[in-house]
Amino acid sequence: MSKKRFSVFTPIIAAICIIIGIFVGMYYSSPHSNNIFVTQSPTNKLNSVLRIIDENYVDTVDMQEIVEDALPHIISELDPHSIYVPKVYAQEVSSELEGSFSGVGIQFTIQQDTIYVNSVVKQGPAEEVGIIAGDRIVTVDDSLFVGKKVTNSAAMRTLKGPKGTQVKLGIRRSGEPELLNFMVTRGDIPQNTIDATYMLNDKFGYIQLSKFGRTTYVELINSMALLLYQNCEGVIIDLRGNKGGYLDIVVKIVNEFLPKQKLIVFTEGRKMLRQDIYSNGSGGFQNIPLVLLIDEGSASSSEIFAAAIQDNDRGTIIGRRSYGKGLVQQEMTFNDSSLLRLTIARYFTPSGRSIQKPYTKGDSRDYDMDIIHRIEHGELYSKDSIKLDPNLLYHTNNGRPVYGGGGIMPDIFVPQDTIAANTYLTDVLRRGLIIQFSFQYTDKNRDRLAKFETEKDLENFLKKQYIVDRFVQFAETKGVRRRNLLINKAHSLLEKSLNANIIYNILGMEAHIKYLNKTDTTILKAIDVLDKGESLPQPINESLSDEKSKESSTE
Repeated sequence: MSKKRFSVFTPIIAAICIIIGIFVGMYYSSPHSNNIFVTQSPTNKLNSVLRIIDENYVDTVDMQEIVEDALPHIISELDPHSIYVPKVYAQEVSSELEGSFSGVGIQFTIQQDTIYVNSVVKQGPAEEVGIIAGDRIVTVDDSLFVGKKVTNSAAMRTLKGPKGTQVKLGIRRSGEPELLNFMVTRGDIPQNTIDATYMLNDKFGYIQLSKFGRTTYVELINSMALLLYQNCEGVIIDLRGNKGGYLDIVVKIVNEFLPKQKLIVFTEGRKMLRQDIYSNGSGGFQNIPLVLLIDEGSASSSEIFAAAIQDNDRGTIIGRRSYGKGLVQQEMTFNDSSLLRLTIARYFTPSGRSIQKPYTKGDSRDYDMDIIHRIEHGELYSKDSIKLDPNLLYHTNNGRPVYGGGGIMPDIFVPQDTIAANTYLTDVLRRGLIIQFSFQYTDKNRDRLAKFETEKDLENFLKKQYIVDRFVQFAETKGVRRRNLLINKAHSLLEKSLNANIIYNILGMEAHIKYLNKTDTTILKAIDVLDKGESLPQPINESLSDEKSKESSTE
């Protein structure tokens, strides 16, 4: 075909192509077509799928519900600590670390599907209207609030609310034949993050720090001031079970104990350049002997605290290997108040160790079972069961060896006490019978027990009440067979657990902690280290020199 002839047919060919294109487009846009072509980039694909469902799905669907169901699954494909929090739980999650929330001001226990008031916050909304410990909440705003629907989270959501709002509580009180109604105006309820501050003896003080919230720094300064006022010569800070909190708060706290220009922590991520955080030398507690306690429940900010003290050879870490959470989350709030906490970086200790234990993206089963694996491998009971990776060897400022691979290994290992544990004790704990009995005993004897002002006086009273025998009878009514040999073996642990719960119900958390600490092997070891003046680790070369001199003098 000549060039001239081809040019004549070109417009005709183009017109035919356009017509074919129109028919093809009409076919694929027809509601009877099984194909829809979507040309979107991968990042927009999810939006396209949701739009297509909304516009084309055979039945009416709740798009908001689909999104709320899908988001947790999407986020779960990342790391174990990135989470999506629906708006219904967002306020509850955020208030955990903020230092206060708005509510009625009670501590409660749910027993037999009913809310029992354990204690009331002093000068709080509930106390102001006359609610007392031992009361039972049975109605809320004239609606029955008992039964299976009364879960811990449901009770929290019901009793919390904006400051200044009111809630009507129907109270069943012992000795009162009629239901008592109280109109409570919700107010700000402080959330302390330090559960106990007291002198263990005439020389050493103790602080239990439960989390790193917005008020923790001020609380710690006040606690330290109280101990120093009592001539404290050394302090034990208990971080066992502390799941962490705000990075900036733990940095301010660590700064109080370190001299100037010591690296506290550094963070680094794919989109986040390395950021080193140093002490500024303004700390008021740089010279006080320090011991930190950690265990498998110590995570995140508590691990940053422990690692900064350990790597800078500022104090001694005692206990068991910590949890191993070294991921930095950034919180983002959506328009509907729901939250996304997304991992954006990793924490690293001053020596360069990664705190984070290994995990597989999108598969958190092994990660969630880590504590079970530790128990099975014997790690909680024997230091020799812990396998250290020689490829992850680091050194403190003084040259002491420390290891990465997940969590912080303590300088002094203290195993979990299992000497008196047996199947009877396991059975009653698993069924929650110790808590049930302790509450019922407290409730029946509240007037007598309330006369005791210290945990020591209350403990002495309880020793004469044959509490374990009473508990065994109670457990039998709940289907647990009496097994005298096992009961005798576990007697001390049973008595300790029962007394501790009753003391908590009557005198509160600090008294509960004081009672338990008297026989706590980790606490006793920490006191021993402080008493011997060994809380400050020696440089590795000095330690070797000391060992050699001891060997020479022995010869």
